[in-house]
Amino acid sequence: METQRQKKIAGIIQKDMADILQRAATDGGLKGTLISVSKVYVTTDLSIAKIYVSIFPNKDGNKLLEGIRSNQSLIKHELAQRTKNQLRRVPELNFYLDDSLEYIDKIEKSLKGEENPIENRDLLDKRKKS
Repeated sequence: METQRQKKIAGIIQKDMADILQRAATDGGLKGTLISVSKVYVTTDLSIAKIYVSIFPNKDGNKLLEGIRSNQSLIKHELAQRTKNQLRRVPELNFYLDDSLEYIDKIEKSLKGEENPIENRDLLDKRKKS
């Protein structure tokens, strides 16, 4: 069960992180790429933030996620600058790819009969519990 404090900090991080990542993508020459932060979970001791990033088009997802992870210290610094009045300490940032939109897209295609996962089991990946 998330506390109010966890939810508040997650909300602050989500708002600023979306802005930071989208600006970084635009500055990095990825004009047609949309990056959004779909969910942020903060641990009870407020030391770790799990940030779920949704990237469109999703073919660039893994490459962009690697770029985000390799610039983690810069991103954390930028977040610290933005949140210095709200957060005493910025949590450790862990980034994950949120593929739920892609998953929903695959389900919609199968419902329309475009691709049938019953005939072709490889269409829907095994979902792992997060």
